[in-house]
Amino acid sequence: MTIDLFAISVDAWEPQRLAGFWAGLLGREPADDPRDGLTLPPDGEAGLRIRFLPAQTPKVGQNRVHLDLTSATSQGQRETVARAIELGGRHADIGQRGDEGHVVLADGEGNEFCVLEAGNTFLAGCGFVGAVNCDGSQAVGYFWHEALGWPLVWDQDEETAIQSPRGGAKITWSGPPLLPRHGRDRIHLDVAPPAGGDREAEVDRLLALGATRVGTGRHAADDVVVADPDGNEFCVLTPR
Repeated sequence: MTIDLFAISVDAWEPQRLAGFWAGLLGREPADDPRDGLTLPPDGEAGLRIRFLPAQTPKVGQNRVHLDLTSATSQGQRETVARAIELGGRHADIGQRGDEGHVVLADGEGNEFCVLEAGNTFLAGCGFVGAVNCDGSQAVGYFWHEALGWPLVWDQDEETAIQSPRGGAKITWSGPPLLPRHGRDRIHLDVAPPAGGDREAEVDRLLALGATRVGTGRHAADDVVVADPDGNEFCVLTPR
C-alpha cells in the first residue's frame, strides 16, 4: 500500500489573505475547512490541493520548496507576472543572474515562486502549476518515489523528479548543495492513507524507508509528524 499526497501545505501568518493571492493567481476558488484552514481544491483529477494553515511566526530566509508556474507563450508569462504583482506579489532576488528566462517572484508573505518561460519541455503537459520544486538530495527523491509510489521521471546528476501516474505537476529535487534551514519549513508536503487505510502501518513503512518520527500535532492534535531523510517535516494525516 502507498500513501496519497494530500496537499501542499503552507504555513501562513495571514491564511485568508495568502489564500486570496493564490486563488487569484491560479484561478481557483478557496474553500473553508474547519480542519484544514483555507484550501484551494485540486483543479482536476491530477491537480494539487494547496492549503493555508495558521502559523505564529513570519517567514525567515529562503524556502526550500516553491512552485513553478508554466507559460504557453511569452505574452502569457508576462501576463502571469503582471497578475501576480497586481495581487500583491513582488519580484524576488535569490541570486539569479537575470538571464535565466524564468521570473522569480514572491507572494505577500515572501514565499518564492517562479514563472517559467514558454517552451519549457520538461514540464510540458503538466498544467499551469508545473512543478513543486524542492531543494533536496537524490536520496530524498528516491524516498518519495517509494513513499507515494509515483514513477521517477528524472534521475540524473543527483537531480530527481517524480510524477503521479495520472499526470499533473511533477515534484522535483535539485540535489546538493542544500539551502540552510530557517526553523520549520513553511511549505511542506502532507500525506494521508487512502480511505480505510491503516495509518500506523503506513507510518511504519515510511520509517522503514528512512523517515524519522518527530511527534504529533503540527497543525491538528492527531497529525503524526515525521521527517524525510533530508530532515524535512511532513504530516501523515488520518485517512480521508
